[in-house]
Amino acid sequence: MKEKKTFSIYKTVFIAMMAAIVCVVTFFRFPLLGSKVHFANTMCLLSGLLFGGVDGGLAAGIGSGLYDALFGGYDLIESLVTFATKFLMAYICAQVVRTSREEPGKGRVVSACAAGAFSYVALYMLKTFIYQRFVYGYPQDTVWAAMLAKLPASVINAVVAVIAAPILYAAIKPALERSGCLKKFR
Repeated sequence: MKEKKTFSIYKTVFIAMMAAIVCVVTFFRFPLLGSKVHFANTMCLLSGLLFGGVDGGLAAGIGSGLYDALFGGYDLIESLVTFATKFLMAYICAQVVRTSREEPGKGRVVSACAAGAFSYVALYMLKTFIYQRFVYGYPQDTVWAAMLAKLPASVINAVVAVIAAPILYAAIKPALERSGCLKKFR
């Protein structure tokens, strides 16, 4: 008989814990080049690497969406957009790292992080374009200027996440495997 996949209390607690970490890490940021640099993207990628596509995506999306809703000053729609884009970042990362049944090597982990991080940059730029052009009604020149102003910090966030997430993954994964925690996510 096939085992039915469900969200156990164990999984729910781990997703909530990682979502809380994503939310809290978002507080630690600094302004750079007209935007904010933070380590939340690193934690979103780490969620995807450790817990897989859906579970990691939920942790990333919930944590980032909660930050935007409770502390970021954004409305519900923007918080939901953040949930979706961060979910996709972790989901894409998890799908790339698990392209085969064998244990992923360092190169595949870094490639997965790059795929997730830079897909998020593309989604963030798309969101900026749609909001600036169609929600706020700014002229095309202003929209491109706003996107260009946000791009450097977004790329820096992506590069930092691509460097930091694999390092944290290599440090944390063995401990979670020894404790038996990761078996419950597979």
